[in-house]
Amino acid sequence: MGPTEIVDLSSDDESETVCLKAVKLEGDFVTDKRYQSHTTRQDSEENLSSTGPSTGHSNSSVLEQGPSPVDDTGISYVSPIGAAPLCRQFWKAGNYDDRIGSKVTVQNAKSYLHVHPMFLHSNATSHKWAFGAVAELLDNAVDEIQSGATFVIVDKTSNPRDGSPALLIQDDGGGMDPEAMRRCMSFGFSDKKSQFAIGRYGNGFKTSTMRLGADAIVFSCHLNNRILTQSIGLLSYTYLTQTQLDRIVVPMVNYEFDTSTGSLKVLNGNEHFMSNLSLLLRWSPYSLEADLLKQFDDIGPHGTKIIIYNLWCNDDGSLELDFDTDSKDIRIAGDIKRIDTLKAWKSINENHIANRFRYSLHVYLSILYLKIPEPFQIILRGQVVKLHNIADDLKYPQFVKYAPAIGGSATGTALTVTTIGFLKEAPQVNIHGFNVYHKNRLILPFWQVVSYSDSRGRGVVGILQADFIEPTHNKQDFERTSLFQKLEVRLKQMTWEYWDTHCTLFGYKVKRKIKPGIISMQKPVVVEKPVVSNKRSSSLFNAEAYGNSFQCSKNLQRLEQGSQNKRKNTRELVNLLDAQKLARTNIVTSVGFNQNKQTTATPAGTVEDQKNLHLIQQNERLRAKCLEFEKTGEELNLKVANLKSKIEEAKDEYKRLLAEAKALDVKEE
Repeated sequence: MGPTEIVDLSSDDESETVCLKAVKLEGDFVTDKRYQSHTTRQDSEENLSSTGPSTGHSNSSVLEQGPSPVDDTGISYVSPIGAAPLCRQFWKAGNYDDRIGSKVTVQNAKSYLHVHPMFLHSNATSHKWAFGAVAELLDNAVDEIQSGATFVIVDKTSNPRDGSPALLIQDDGGGMDPEAMRRCMSFGFSDKKSQFAIGRYGNGFKTSTMRLGADAIVFSCHLNNRILTQSIGLLSYTYLTQTQLDRIVVPMVNYEFDTSTGSLKVLNGNEHFMSNLSLLLRWSPYSLEADLLKQFDDIGPHGTKIIIYNLWCNDDGSLELDFDTDSKDIRIAGDIKRIDTLKAWKSINENHIANRFRYSLHVYLSILYLKIPEPFQIILRGQVVKLHNIADDLKYPQFVKYAPAIGGSATGTALTVTTIGFLKEAPQVNIHGFNVYHKNRLILPFWQVVSYSDSRGRGVVGILQADFIEPTHNKQDFERTSLFQKLEVRLKQMTWEYWDTHCTLFGYKVKRKIKPGIISMQKPVVVEKPVVSNKRSSSLFNAEAYGNSFQCSKNLQRLEQGSQNKRKNTRELVNLLDAQKLARTNIVTSVGFNQNKQTTATPAGTVEDQKNLHLIQQNERLRAKCLEFEKTGEELNLKVANLKSKIEEAKDEYKRLLAEAKALDVKEE
């Protein structure tokens, strides 16, 4: 590509001769009426002629000069596709007029390849969700932690040309030298070789910036071997479409700090520098070179600043990113999900993190990374975002190991541990699913692997890190490989297994399906007819209290297995407590069993009924044991209270004696 600083993403063979019609830049371009620029062409030309660098070269537009004789990246090519006005709605901005533009004559066309500007838009459509694009840019900053990055800033700024809102993303990582900036602006180049790096495909910057706005300007400082460079690059969909270019062209300028003179010197030739600077001053938010260089003031010796402007709008003309509703947050306008549920539960569901992350960037960033090094901070609109571990929102958590079979055998390197449990707000919340991370980065939030019609799975949430499968290039899903399909099946089984063993803690009944072939005609089926307990007895015990006693009972069961005498004592205690059964009616009623039940025999029976009867009997024994421990605990608490009282009395006596001793000392003197 030679010394030129115009990054041409179009041709793989720069030696071909391309004969295209040259055009001049127009003064104005179509924008949203609220933010429309009224700068005339004459004003623009005056700015270009009066604000150029003191290099002694002409400041006229490169389009007026024609293609450079040493470079055929000619940025004044007319697209064969008719130009369309820039639409401010992202999903409509890729609609081009079907009219045929100027004809293009290409010699040896079979070896000439180029990327049309329309590809920038179609490439960005991989991001269906605006926050997914923001996360891509944050990934680049997080990957810079290994280069010393300590923060990334996400904030609102403004376009000085028309005052319209713009999005700022800035970090203090290692920054990019001119060559790294070229690779960043090109497709498919990635320098990230670390196994811990999130980025991989070399496409995230282009897809994410173009998904959020029509234009992006990048400022980057890099310090290496005491050589400080400053680079500026412009990726402008507006510029490419309004000038009807048939290839993607990115103007860039590079500076190097001269320590001997204390000033900046131009890199890679003044001729191309002037051409690119004129484009930057015409199409970027800054009309003066001094304003461009001023953007480096808060970056320091290393770091990168990205400003995305001409942000996309919704169909009603409002910005897709809402900066006004919450001054400490960035929201997606109109994306608040209303939950259809009981009125008493409506607020809990709508304000749950599983729903709020879809429209609140602050909430999404709090769960975006499972963990990051402590010195690193994500700063959103001046506020540090505190990471939130979804596992902390679970009760009755369990930890399940999963080792997928890779290459026909299970490998220890792919071992992952899934944390699964009920949300603390269950059963009031209608939320379930797994949060799947890859290299500590959230890929699938609240991924619903089961669909239920009978509440089986409701409220069950899991968290796991799956580094053994690869995410798609937009990092919002995984590649649909056999490993991914196996994981989905296992997580579905895991959900049902956990639900069946824990749902009774919340008043649900286990709904087991009887499989064909297990029915025995020799044993009767026991059909339970539950007796409705009165309000007094049902209030003595609730599902949560049972959950606590059930955990205690599991521990006590181990003690009982070693001694027959303990079982006898337990049975005797149960007999003594029979008189109190009406006051403690049926602890198991809330968990799917009824101790005060009537049974009727039917011609068929199952093994499950015997297990249920055994569990009821065992549960009653354990309940009695728990009551015994509760009584012992009350006695110990009483002893503690008595001892505390005696200690207080002793302290009072000590104070009295000490006072008397001091009084005697005074009399002796």
